[in-house]
Amino acid sequence: MKYIYKISAVLFVSLSIIVSSCKKEDEVVVIDEVVVVVINGCTDNTMFNYDPTANTDDGTCIPVLLGCLDNTASNFNVLANTDDGSCLPSFHNIAQGTWSISPDCDEIDLGFGLDPISITEQLPNSVDIADDGDNSLSIDMNGSQVSGNIDNEGNILVNEQTISVDFSGIPIPVQVSGTGKIESENSGYMDLTYSGEIDIIPNVPIPIPFNTTCHIILSK
Repeated sequence: MKYIYKISAVLFVSLSIIVSSCKKEDEVVVIDEVVVVVINGCTDNTMFNYDPTANTDDGTCIPVLLGCLDNTASNFNVLANTDDGSCLPSFHNIAQGTWSISPDCDEIDLGFGLDPISITEQLPNSVDIADDGDNSLSIDMNGSQVSGNIDNEGNILVNEQTISVDFSGIPIPVQVSGTGKIESENSGYMDLTYSGEIDIIPNVPIPIPFNTTCHIILSK
């Protein structure tokens, strides 16, 4: 009986040492006098967060969601957790450079039997789109700088701003705003609205307001 008591005491002490050495957050169970540390986690090896060290599933498994993980790409997928190699270049980067333009603008009707003014004739043959950082862009339109923003999907936004447009040798301030899109490496468009006032009689402050729109096709 003494030997049995001693063996039991040794097993009890050994078990106590093993249990006390486990991390506080680990769950410990004893099965057939064998100490087992329960490690919670995802035990499904087809899941995104599979934990090969876990021995008890805790219901936290997350399915694998394939997609582009590069947040600078045009097809970045915010829901994806596993990159599938499908990332495409950012249209913000594609937009940089010189684009030929084909504008189709409404004419400005001045009335009083005067010939209408064509915005189309005031526009250059091309525009330069340059990266100013922070997804902004600068469009050089015949010496006047139009600033805007372009996102990774190619959407262009031109907030209302004032530029100078030369009408028959007379520069006048014109408000311009609009939207657009770069659709591919060599095609896109912008829809811009021009508004302002024109003095048709020199030295007589009787300005005529105007508001006209332009659909501009971009190509490379």
